[in-house]
Amino acid sequence: MVWSGVCMMAQVLEENKVDRFADEALLKCPECGSASIITDMSRGELICGNCGVVLDDHLIDSGPEWRSFSFTDDQKRNRTGLPVSVTLHDKGLTTHINNTQQDAFGKPLSVQQKNRMQRLRRWQLRTRLRTSAERNLAYALSDIERISSQLGLPKSVVETAAIIYKQAAAKKLIRGRSISAMVAASIYAAARLRRVPRSLEEISAMTRSSRKEVGRCYRVLVSELKLKVPVADPADYAVRFGSELHLSGQVIRKALDMLHKAKRAGITTGKDPTGLAAACLYLSSILENEKRTQREIAQVASITEVTVRNRYKELQQSLGIEISMFDNIE
Repeated sequence: MVWSGVCMMAQVLEENKVDRFADEALLKCPECGSASIITDMSRGELICGNCGVVLDDHLIDSGPEWRSFSFTDDQKRNRTGLPVSVTLHDKGLTTHINNTQQDAFGKPLSVQQKNRMQRLRRWQLRTRLRTSAERNLAYALSDIERISSQLGLPKSVVETAAIIYKQAAAKKLIRGRSISAMVAASIYAAARLRRVPRSLEEISAMTRSSRKEVGRCYRVLVSELKLKVPVADPADYAVRFGSELHLSGQVIRKALDMLHKAKRAGITTGKDPTGLAAACLYLSSILENEKRTQREIAQVASITEVTVRNRYKELQQSLGIEISMFDNIE
């Protein structure tokens, strides 16, 4: 009876192509029809919890053969490396030889063995970066990591920027252009695609390239790679600027309402989103009695005070905002 049950179960698994290690909830006992299946890895058996029929007795334990009792032991005994990452030029698939001066048993290496390992490390590094294209790609990706870390960008933006730069390198768009400018343009495009507001001035300030050069490289990336970059939303900048100015949530919400009304009125077309966000924050801070000067807001938004002044006058006239003693606010 037990043997026939095992045969029936093996036939069901073969017909449905269900992995016996995958999901026990899909299995049912052929004798009693119970779905209570118990896996005993110490015996390598699959047992019905209702009637006790052994459904399989040749299970393979795919787990490690060692036990760990702390996080440190688990990390030391783990034989897997880092996950595959697009932010590395080789995606992290190459072998890394560390600088440990001990063998597998913890004994110190001899002088001859140390010299040999040093030569192996040198040749390993040379094989990872064989061509100039690989060396330039490794340098560019590390630069993307550095700039993104300084700007506080999330991991999704870093990975998107790395993909954009790799696509540009594959189409040979880097040739004849500055690597730092293309790196900055890739980060700016990735930030726009992920709707994480960062201006060209902020990104170019972290590189050795000018804003004009970064903007030129950005236009090349958009046209050649067919990037569908969304229009910059001033609301994204307003939230970040308000946080940096330590404004309350009520002030930020009022600024967002102003931007929404201005967008419906059609006065945001062709205007710099950072200037609009700064002007709305300036007006809302006055209305909510959390005043910030034009200079403070201009410094946070990386624009001039003249831009803030022109934008808030346009918004005041278009939206009909009345403020008493407006000229004496400063």
